[in-house]
Amino acid sequence: MDTAAIVALVVVGVVVLVLLALVATRVRTRRTEHRRVEAGEHYEEARARQLEADRRAAEAEERGARAKREAALAEQQALEAERQRAEAAEHESRAQELDPDATPTEG
Repeated sequence: MDTAAIVALVVVGVVVLVLLALVATRVRTRRTEHRRVEAGEHYEEARARQLEADRRAAEAEERGARAKREAALAEQQALEAERQRAEAAEHESRAQELDPDATPTEG
């Protein structure tokens, strides 16, 4: 083999290696870009789900607070009703004492 043929083979070999390196770089770049896009989609989905979870938690908290207010109001109304019953019983007792036509009850 003469020197020109060896030089030509070396040049072809170098060109092939450079082309392979370029193709590998391009494939790696595409794969990286694809992963970036996919990661972005996952970030968006995660954000949307987090917002939905936050909204549901706020609704649950609001329902809990509303239930607590309702329970407090119910308890307050029950106490007021009991107080009014006691006052009614006192008035009934006093009326019985004052009514000349009432039958005396033995106590």
